[in-house]
Amino acid sequence: MCYGASVARVEGSTPARRVPATAAAIVNLLNSRPHSPARALPDTLQTPEGASAVLRPFGQPDGVAPSTGRIAKIRDLRGILMDIVSAPDTTQAALGWEALTERTSSVTLRQVFSAPGKAELEQVDGDPVVGRVILAVAELVTDGTWRRIRTCANEMCAGVFYDTTRSRTQRWHSYEVCGNKTNVAAYRARKKAATERK
Repeated sequence: MCYGASVARVEGSTPARRVPATAAAIVNLLNSRPHSPARALPDTLQTPEGASAVLRPFGQPDGVAPSTGRIAKIRDLRGILMDIVSAPDTTQAALGWEALTERTSSVTLRQVFSAPGKAELEQVDGDPVVGRVILAVAELVTDGTWRRIRTCANEMCAGVFYDTTRSRTQRWHSYEVCGNKTNVAAYRARKKAATERK
C-alpha cells in the first residue's frame, strides 16, 4: 500500500525524526477535525479542496471533489478513531474499536498471495477511500506503531501527533510550542500557590 513518500517529516522536528507516511496520513486525517481553543481550527473536510488534500493519500483522485456520502463516512471514521486515540486503554477506546470493526463491514477485503512468503489485503468492494483508511489503521496496529499516535497533552491544543521518541513518552505535538507553555503555566501556578501559603 502506498501513501506517497515513504516517510514524512514531523513539524518542528530534526531531520532524524521521521514519521511513516501511513501514520502521517492518519495524523493529518485526525487533525482535520475542528480543534484547538474554541475550535479555532475548522473542519478541513468542509471544503472540497481541504477534503481532497486530506484524502489524497488514501486514494482520492486529484481534481475530483469527494462526494458528500464519502465525506460523511470519513467523518464518522475520524470520530471513532479520535475516541480511540484520545483515551487509549479505556472503555471508550474499547467501544471505539468495536465501532470501527462494525464500519469495516462496509468494505470487502481479500488476501492476495503474490509470491512465496508475501501476502497482503486488497479491497474488492466498498468505498475505496474508506477502505484505504481502514487498511492504514490495520497496518499501523499490525506493525505496532498505532500506539505512537496520540493527542497533545496541552488541552488548549489537542492536536494529534506521532510520537517519534524511542521511549514512546512524547507528550506534546511540539515541545517548543506546547511543552514550554505547559511547563511555564505549571511553574507559575506553583509559584502563586507558594506565595499564597505564606
